[in-house]
Formats: sequence, C-alpha cells, structure tokens
Amino acid sequence: MARPKKEKELTHTHHLHLRLTDVEYEVVSEAAKQANLTLSEYTRRQLAGRKVTVKYEIVADVPELKKLIAGFGKTGSNLNQIAHHLNQGGALTEETLKSIRQCMAEIYEMKYEVVKMAGSFSTAGQQTNNPERNLNGSIETHSR
Repeated sequence: MARPKKEKELTHTHHLHLRLTDVEYEVVSEAAKQANLTLSEYTRRQLAGRKVTVKYEIVADVPELKKLIAGFGKTGSNLNQIAHHLNQGGALTEETLKSIRQCMAEIYEMKYEVVKMAGSFSTAGQQTNNPERNLNGSIETHSR
C-alpha cells in the first residue's frame, strides 16, 4: 500500500540552496540535533522566526558530586520528616529546632563543597580564587 499524499498546502515544493562553511554547517547541524529536529525543519523554524527549544544534557560522573547529591537527598529527607511532623500538629521542641539547624548546617557545608569543586561563576564568567566569596552564609552563621 502506498504512503498517503500530503495536502498540497503542506507539501514543501520550493528548494532553497545555501552554501555554508564547515564550521557554520557543524553549528547548524549540532543545533538541529540538540533540538531533535531535521536540518530542514530546524532551518524552516529559524527562518520563520518560530521558537526552537534546544535541550542540553550534562552528565558528570564525578564521585565527589555523587557523594554531595546523596548528602542533599538525605538532608532533604530529614527536612521533609520535620515538615511532616510540624504539619501534623507536632510541637516545635528544642530537639526539632536542633534538627533544623543541623540540616541547615549540612546544606551550607555541601554548598561550600560544590562551590569549591566547581569554582564560582561570576556574571562575567570569571573564576575567583576565594570560593567563600559567593556563599550566602556559612555553617557558623546558621548553627547555634
């Protein structure tokens, strides 16, 4: 059985020939690939001024990052348990406050480790030698 024909208005009948350098072609091809579109469809959307969404997936297989992610998960779980306790009418005891402060201290400690590992990114894209410069607090200011 033959493939059904497209309606006349939907058929692309006009050809546009364009010359690109190797670099230009690579840039356009990669952008189309990232947008999960054919090169023709990507180019049509760009020419028509329609929005093209490019999705990037960054994969980092770094043991330190995996350790930090696990730490964030555990701390988040602890905070969720505290919130659940309080939302169920539980008392805000000294022990609960101590747990909250401990979770906050863990979060800031992990934040410091992330900044130390990745370097801090300023708006100008420059790295700083002082990873504490961009922290919004520290362990000392948030624990009692």
